[in-house]
Amino acid sequence: MTFDLTISPGDLLLLAPEILLTCWLCVVLIVDFAFPRLPKEQLAYLSVVGLVLTLGVLAWLDVNQISGALFGNMFVLDRMALFFKMFIVGATILVVLASMEYVHRFSFFRGEYYFLVVMSALGMMFMASANDLLSMFVTLEFSTFGFYILVAYLREDLASNEAGLKFFILGVFAAGLLAYGISLVYGETGKLVFSDMGAVPATPGLMIGFLLIFAALGFKIGAVPFHSWIPDTYHGSPTPVTAFLSIAPKGAAFAILLRIFFVALAAFKPMWVFLLVGASILSMTYGNIVAIAQRNIKRLLAYSGIAQIGNVLIGLAAGTKMSTDAILFYLLTYLFANIGAFAVVIAVSQAIGSDEIDDYRGLNRRSPFLAFAMLLFLLSLAGVPPLAGFIGKLYIFVSAIKEGLYTLITVGLINIVISMYYYLIVVKKMYINEPIDPSPVSISGPMKAVVYVGLAGTLLIGIYPQPFIDWVVSATLMFSQFAAPAVAAPPIPPVGG
Repeated sequence: MTFDLTISPGDLLLLAPEILLTCWLCVVLIVDFAFPRLPKEQLAYLSVVGLVLTLGVLAWLDVNQISGALFGNMFVLDRMALFFKMFIVGATILVVLASMEYVHRFSFFRGEYYFLVVMSALGMMFMASANDLLSMFVTLEFSTFGFYILVAYLREDLASNEAGLKFFILGVFAAGLLAYGISLVYGETGKLVFSDMGAVPATPGLMIGFLLIFAALGFKIGAVPFHSWIPDTYHGSPTPVTAFLSIAPKGAAFAILLRIFFVALAAFKPMWVFLLVGASILSMTYGNIVAIAQRNIKRLLAYSGIAQIGNVLIGLAAGTKMSTDAILFYLLTYLFANIGAFAVVIAVSQAIGSDEIDDYRGLNRRSPFLAFAMLLFLLSLAGVPPLAGFIGKLYIFVSAIKEGLYTLITVGLINIVISMYYYLIVVKKMYINEPIDPSPVSISGPMKAVVYVGLAGTLLIGIYPQPFIDWVVSATLMFSQFAAPAVAAPPIPPVGG
């Protein structure tokens, strides 16, 4: 098998966002080394400038509907890839801003922290365009490399060291599963590009290979039973890294999962739908039930994240154009609510030095803004109208109902009730219990900006979702020839406006 690796000047446009961010990474690293006395906050702002410029290039490509493929279809740029790249870059901007005050906890390598965060984002951008097994493996490992270091960045913290070790060991194990799965699939089909696999016959070796690939990607998204690394890693990691882990890698992994299931395995839908239904039910139920017993807010959000992935898998199990739209829309709502919740956690942790839920007692009296923001973020994660999370869950459930997945929907509705219980435990602590320390909780300007963005996204998407629905519908048109029924998703009436 041969690949055409030549690139014309016109093809460089398809790689423009990655080229720009790579060059900006070099600038950040050079500035850090050349000016060691430069305040690290300046490196954060420099990183944000590069990310904003990259986001602008991505938006320009999306508006002008620039698309194409490179390297023998190994790298594709379509509107779905652009959606996920904007999703990843937007999440990275918010994480960098949320990290600026927290970085002072690091004893060493404060400047390199921003380099590693942006480098991981660059790897995930390449993941969004991966269209074959080889590029999937390389880009996934490239994006994970930075996280191996970031998770253990608190060198004097035993919990951070433990989290880094567990994440590394299980990550290498997942990489081994992925490599073995790729070898089986290639051995059975002789093909690497996803779109070339649509007509291959189902064989035991092929199915085992794709199962191993799903297990490796299940590790990246944190779906049960591949979730074991999440609670301890989220708990021990620096909180901005936890926020980054909780959203950006999952979006990049779902970009690959959508291409695998809806392109490479589109003809085998009756076989894989039961796998996804089982993973969805296990993830929702396990994540929500275990979250009830948590006493640490980061662990609670970790198990909540497992349950949220179960909701996304409902859309993947439905396997239609509408469910693909719903997945992208749900991830968008999850981005604002989850990043916003972690921003509040970082701000409270900076003020009181604790991540225990009991220490959120009386937060409304110490900081009404943070308490109200956390209330809205948790209610959005639970799916309460008229917030963004409600529209996201509604969209996912409607797409599953159209495919007759009534058992899955029933389990999902039961789990919404369960999630409301443990989210309201935190709300009760903030609004009803007396504070242990009545002193006010201060919040920095960049952190306040992150919370405001999270609130704006959570409220705007919930009250007026139609423009965002139109965006995700247009982003997934490439699947109309693979998924059935191949029709555009009907619009959902706005809720509350």
